[in-house]
Order: sequence, then C-alpha cells, then structure tokens
Amino acid sequence: MNCKKILSENGSFIDKDTSLKVFENLPIDEDIYDLADFYKLFADSTRLKILIALEEEELCVSDLATILDMGQSAISHQLRVLKQGRLVKNRRDGKVIYYQLDDDHIKEIISSGLDHIRE
Repeated sequence: MNCKKILSENGSFIDKDTSLKVFENLPIDEDIYDLADFYKLFADSTRLKILIALEEEELCVSDLATILDMGQSAISHQLRVLKQGRLVKNRRDGKVIYYQLDDDHIKEIISSGLDHIRE
C-alpha cells in the first residue's frame, strides 16, 4: 500500500491524503447539529409508537390515545413536538385534526432502524 504517512501532533501516523479527503466530505457543523436534533426526535418511545401507528393510517388525537392507552394531552404534546420536527403533518376535517407522517422517508428510517435491531 502506497500511503503518504505523516506523524500527527499526538505521535500517531496518519495518511494525509485520506484524512484530507474524509475531512472535506464531512457535512458542515450546522448540518451535523440539525441531524443530531432530528435523531433525538426518535429517542422517545411514545413518539416512536405514534410514528409507527401513523405508518398504518391517518389518525386523530383521540384515536392515538385509545390505541396507545394514553391521555390525549400527552399525545397532543408529542404530536406538537413531531410536527415541529417535520415528522408529521396534519389536516383539519371540521373540528377534527388528523395526523399523518410527513413523508415516506420517516417510514424508511423507522423500518431501517427496526431491521437493524432485529438482526
């Protein structure tokens, strides 16, 4: 292997070309912080249950409260967080607000995560 290795400040050898290539391909810090915040939305089991339920069907708060055996205020709070994070969207039908996943990417993220933990 032909590598141009140099001694780093901490005394270990690094491949300068490879390190530079990796560094240049890293996302900007703002995108990294936004991605971390995005994944934090999945770090709550109630929010995950809501998202998984919404994979199946568009539902209102009372439907979700019944399905998940939780209070409507707790469901509403989590839906507000998910909506702010652009994971769910809603539509109004008279007095009832129905929620659904914002797009198919959310379903794919959950599915990939489940596949990973089930391996």
